[in-house]
Amino acid sequence: MTTINRYIFRELIPPFAISSVFLTSIFLMTKIPEITNMVVNYNTGVVSLLLLISYTLPRFMEFTIPMSVMISVLLTFMRMSTDNEIIALKGGGVTIYRLLPPVLIFCLMGTLLTLWVTLFGVPQSKLLFKTTGIAIARSNLNLALSDRKFNSSFKDVMIYVSAMDVKTKTLKDLFIEDRRTKDRVTISVAPEGVLARGTKSGSYTLRLYGGSVNQVDLKTKSVNNVAFDTYDINLDFDGLPARSASAPVEIDEMSLTALLEVIKKGSGDDNKILLNTARMALHEKFSLPAACMALGLLAMALGLQSASNRKSQGFGLALFCFILYYLLLAAGWSAGESGVYPPALGMWLPNVVLGGGGVYLLVQIANERPMVMPRFLSGALFAVKKRLTPPGGGSI
Repeated sequence: MTTINRYIFRELIPPFAISSVFLTSIFLMTKIPEITNMVVNYNTGVVSLLLLISYTLPRFMEFTIPMSVMISVLLTFMRMSTDNEIIALKGGGVTIYRLLPPVLIFCLMGTLLTLWVTLFGVPQSKLLFKTTGIAIARSNLNLALSDRKFNSSFKDVMIYVSAMDVKTKTLKDLFIEDRRTKDRVTISVAPEGVLARGTKSGSYTLRLYGGSVNQVDLKTKSVNNVAFDTYDINLDFDGLPARSASAPVEIDEMSLTALLEVIKKGSGDDNKILLNTARMALHEKFSLPAACMALGLLAMALGLQSASNRKSQGFGLALFCFILYYLLLAAGWSAGESGVYPPALGMWLPNVVLGGGGVYLLVQIANERPMVMPRFLSGALFAVKKRLTPPGGGSI
């Protein structure tokens, strides 16, 4: 690390720290309505809320770290270009390639940090989030039930509630599917119900009014229908499945080992969507950290050629590039999950496109060549423009 490299590396740290805090705060603001609802309506403790918030941070950091790396590199080189420091370095015989080591080291550190988050932080935090949510719901069942959603907080019991009054514990338009009895499915429908705490800790009673019960015997294929004035359904949190670190319920909650097991077992499975989703999640755990490198190189090139732009414009440019990256990632996820093209291509294509664009711009800047658009891209844009132009000339 020469003096110049140490200087550039130190300059990268402050904008990275500020951007990380700012972007993480923006993401956390999306949780404010949910947090406010839990405090006002359910009297949830401050400690429990802080734990839930901390467990959501790793999922945000998957995206805020690469984005902060790009913003810090872009703003640093924009400032150096604006203050004519780049011109002074060139005059002293320092080439653009000599400025790469601190940027590459900084991006590598961001890559390793994001890799730790994707491999360990996200799976563990989601499991802890579920465990803490169950513990909170034990003291207040209203947190385990949401209106206009299929709630499966209880093992082998699915509950749908059209509307609920938190204060009176009154539920409207209920649909309950109970599979706790072997070889029998019980479906209960009622226009109204009331939720009450049971005598045992962690147990609740759901009392239904003026509905009907349909009992389906899976062995005999028979159905019994009974109308009722009142009907009680006992719910017990102790029947919930224990926390499992190796086999989470959803694909995006699985660890690296669990994902590899799913892919290995499902290689001959007919469920291609599930298999493709597991493969996409596996590649995403590595492609998101690699985005630090791709976006960092692109940010360096954009910063070197944006000497006249202000910092606010540089921040907006970084946001635009990251939104472009995220759109490519979302498109790749959809296409890869449906099997349009291989999952690896869907997850790594955004890095290849933006990282390749950054390398191309850096080479052009280092050789002091004009920014010429590649022929295939200029030809494609010309064809689109020609197609959109009316026959009589002019523009649409």
